[in-house]
Amino acid sequence: MTKTVAIIGAGIVGVSTAIWMQREGHKVILIDKAAPGEGASHGNGGVLASCSMVPVTVPGLLRKAPRMLFSPDMPLFLKWAYLPKLLPWLTKYLSHANERDVKRIAKAVGEIVGDSLAEHQALAAGTGAEHFIVPADYLFLYRDRAHYEEDAFGWSIRADCGFEWEELEGPAVADYDSGYSPDIGFAAKLTNHGRITDPGRYVKALAAHAVANGAEFIQAEVHRINRNGDGPPSLETSSGQIEADDILIATGAWSKPLADQLGLNVPLESERGYHLELWEPNFMPRSPVMVASGKFVITPMEGRIRLAGVVEFGGLEASPSKAPIELLKRNIRAAMPGLTWKREVEWMGHRPAPSDSIPAIGPVPGVKGAWLGFGHHHIGLTGGPKTGRLLAQMISAKKTNLDLSPFSAARFQQ
Repeated sequence: MTKTVAIIGAGIVGVSTAIWMQREGHKVILIDKAAPGEGASHGNGGVLASCSMVPVTVPGLLRKAPRMLFSPDMPLFLKWAYLPKLLPWLTKYLSHANERDVKRIAKAVGEIVGDSLAEHQALAAGTGAEHFIVPADYLFLYRDRAHYEEDAFGWSIRADCGFEWEELEGPAVADYDSGYSPDIGFAAKLTNHGRITDPGRYVKALAAHAVANGAEFIQAEVHRINRNGDGPPSLETSSGQIEADDILIATGAWSKPLADQLGLNVPLESERGYHLELWEPNFMPRSPVMVASGKFVITPMEGRIRLAGVVEFGGLEASPSKAPIELLKRNIRAAMPGLTWKREVEWMGHRPAPSDSIPAIGPVPGVKGAWLGFGHHHIGLTGGPKTGRLLAQMISAKKTNLDLSPFSAARFQQ
């Protein structure tokens, strides 16, 4: 049976779902208050980070967090006026900073991100967006072996998830890529990863393909989801009412108010992220890297290098801060002291952060035709295509080959 599915949110998750729904033979309405591919789908680090299933809430975070917040050289920032509102979410978030929960979270997230390159290639096939995907290594850079071994717990989690890596030490780091500081003397190199050369344009190209294949795009704000007894919900938007057989909430960090209308209470916060683009650099890195000392990513893109990875808590309304961008500038000068560039572009956006670090993927309990697809923290680009494929299978009443119980919205029922 052909369905009409209204997808709220035209980022990577919403657009991926739209394409996979069309491939299942259904009709799609894409709704977003902005154009497709804006927000976090534009501003992310651009890495298909298949190994990024380790949450921020590792053991010891509670002890380290105060020092991180008060140091201008640490990649964690807080707008202090926002702390009272943040505190209930933060308490739940920090409660997961233990080995048992980290392993549980990593196992679940690993199922969504672990084959990201292949999932992106499958999604983009035949869309005209294929050329944005570049298979690549992914390197984690450290001062030395002792610095690398401080992250032993995280690497053990990746090993448990089936990942292998090569250790580069001393001259081998410079032999791989000569642009980094001699202070970087160790690297862990993972293969079978990838990068997107322009994330915003990539998602826009995917969305354009969906529209060319019959999807309707409506640029509007969804004000309300009306629950209609035993029937599917309808949407009240700034462009009028929209009826569909199924609706999907895929609005990232803005998803909580809509989910609340469906009887859920999602502990969701904005993990405010920053990026700094350095255009026309004199040196282009060979592969995307994570610089462990600053917890930031350096990604080669079309015509520029993008630096990303700072976290700030301050809600959806506050204006951008200067300190995170200044930190990225200091960090890149330390990591690549010989790098020069012609101009800079700064960006701040919002990553959707549920307190348990696991995305919400699947049906809304007790509400026929209502679905969720949000909460991917900093791995939305990485996990978006597989999330979209799984949602399309579920909405089409097909069985998935994955246990989706960890992602169930039942954990948010009021």
